[in-house]
Amino acid sequence: MLSERRLEVLRAIVQDYVGTEEPVGSKALTERHRLGVSPATVRNDMAVLEDEGYIAQPHTSAGRIPTDKGYRLFVDRLAGVKPLSTPERRAIQNFLDGAVDLDDVVGRTVRLLAQLTRQVAVVQYPSLTRSTVRHVELLSLAPARLMLVLITDTGRVEQRLVDCQAPFGEASLADLRARLNSRVVGRRFTDVPPLVKDLPESFENEDRVTVRSVLDTLLETLVEEAEERLMIGGTANLTRFGHDFPLTIRPVLEALEEQVVLLKLLGEANESGMAVKIGHENAYEGLNSTSVVSVGYGSGGEAVAKLGVVGPTRMDYPGTMGAVRAVARYVGQILAES
Repeated sequence: MLSERRLEVLRAIVQDYVGTEEPVGSKALTERHRLGVSPATVRNDMAVLEDEGYIAQPHTSAGRIPTDKGYRLFVDRLAGVKPLSTPERRAIQNFLDGAVDLDDVVGRTVRLLAQLTRQVAVVQYPSLTRSTVRHVELLSLAPARLMLVLITDTGRVEQRLVDCQAPFGEASLADLRARLNSRVVGRRFTDVPPLVKDLPESFENEDRVTVRSVLDTLLETLVEEAEERLMIGGTANLTRFGHDFPLTIRPVLEALEEQVVLLKLLGEANESGMAVKIGHENAYEGLNSTSVVSVGYGSGGEAVAKLGVVGPTRMDYPGTMGAVRAVARYVGQILAES
């Protein structure tokens, strides 16, 4: 276990390196921080931290920089989440309150996160598998053509056309709409199939084929939309950190193009707590020089998706964690009110 003094030295090294982008020496530490000990003592503490793998000496520089292990200890024990200022919180609320639908909410969230953190922002759409049905609307477009509109509790809207073998009257349509909603509203999408399985049998023979077509379209929509969707923004921010990536930024950019990689980085959507993956903790080799800060968001206190940022390991962790947490909270409020 490191002593409290050495933990303070590590904290000071991380803060200075993140702020200055320069390796940190013992003389600079004693000048910038009230550590209460001599430069010689700080040098000794830095030697211990280096032996333990928390800091390292880049090239022949006299200074030291944090390692992944050092950042990990900093995040776990030394870094509080920096609260946003009142103007920052007000700006988040005003920016997100103007959203008109779910796509707009996600798009605004990506832009906002990228601007606040100056990192790459990644926002996962609420998954249908973790959503519940708010309403199913059926509209008549022609005597033998319907539109099915599926609305989720997270504001997601899916529209599908249904071609019928025979005309379907307004009275029958209203009957189907009422019976369908009575069975599925408020239920999770994963629970829907068995709830509607016997619905066609409750209709007259001449209407059963159309009812089955509507149900088939509904269930196909659930299968199609089971695939997760993401929106990403702020990739250009990485160009400001070119020297933070070994040799080239290309592996990072290539990894960010892979949706499967990003989903794994964010983690399981139902894990609502803050997660910070640092450097080599990211399984994808191309992202070993980055850190990922993510958190779940949703309505009613239950996470339905994740959002977060990707940036170099030399990251303002307290500020980034505070921004990610605040944005997730506001997005959850918008979903709950939508």
